[in-house]
Amino acid sequence: MPHLLGSAYLLGAEPDHLNSIYDKESKALEPWHDSPGEVSSHDWRDYLGNPKYQRAYLDFFEDELVLNGYDWHKVLDKYLLKGKEPLINNLISGLGHPLIHLGYAYELSSREIAMEALSMASVSYNFMHKYLDNPSYTKPSASGTQSPLGILCRVQQDSRFDGLSTQPGPGNLEPLFEKHEDAVLEYWNSWQISDPTKQFQASQMAAAALLVAPHEPGGNSYDFFIVHILTTSHAVRILLPLLPVNIHVPLVRQWWLLTIAVYIAQLRPEVVLTSVTDYDRKGRGWSWVDKQAMQGEHALDPHYVKAVRAIKTAAETWGDEDEFYLKAAVRFADEFDGWGGFGS
Repeated sequence: MPHLLGSAYLLGAEPDHLNSIYDKESKALEPWHDSPGEVSSHDWRDYLGNPKYQRAYLDFFEDELVLNGYDWHKVLDKYLLKGKEPLINNLISGLGHPLIHLGYAYELSSREIAMEALSMASVSYNFMHKYLDNPSYTKPSASGTQSPLGILCRVQQDSRFDGLSTQPGPGNLEPLFEKHEDAVLEYWNSWQISDPTKQFQASQMAAAALLVAPHEPGGNSYDFFIVHILTTSHAVRILLPLLPVNIHVPLVRQWWLLTIAVYIAQLRPEVVLTSVTDYDRKGRGWSWVDKQAMQGEHALDPHYVKAVRAIKTAAETWGDEDEFYLKAAVRFADEFDGWGGFGS
């Protein structure tokens, strides 16, 4: 709910549209369930990764918010950034939703969303934290490059991943790391970050390309899981100027690990950049794109609206002289007809 409401609000939605979003989204929300027990400051890490403690974690972090005088930044500093294995190193769990939620907390300056983000990070905590927490997984690469798309092109052609699955979907993620951890980490370490600003700019273009460029005109749908690469990239862009400097490179590398994993789990669709760069937008510009997001057929689809806004803000951040982002946004808004990538 906060993702769609926040995106629509920041795109300039009218109150009536925001009310329509709330009415629709509230009907789809699952009711709260009581947790098996409470969470305290002494044992809060004992229940990490257990979704049954969702309500308990939210109650705990909201209590901590009160104890800290409603200064949500202090709560985040204590529970997100500090400790031996801080939660910040596992925001890509749960398909990156804790990362996305935290981005909206900062964009909207919302303490409520911030506490929800902490709760999400806690209950979706998984094995992927070890790749950031344990420095032994970060190794120099003999095939290092500064190009995310260049690396993904090599991943697409790597036959080691051919037998992973016959169907795309998030169920492929754990088997991927169980069977091909060395290969995944090889590509993860291949992206050598020497110019963070320039390379993050390239990563945002890669995120947009991964969503739009593999889609065939006239196809039935866009990939629901790959869109999370784009929306998590948007969250990283929001967070980088607001978090401590020592977090910046690990946060970007965390996003990169998610990108590689999801790309492979979705069976490595070929990225054809010319499908964006040569696209004829037929005179349609950002005002047309905004109208589709606010008034179009899919204006109440949260991931659709988030994707449109993520592409637009990337263009605003980096400039769009060659109109790559504009063409990607127009094509996506025009051709979108639902989500796929779920497998059978």
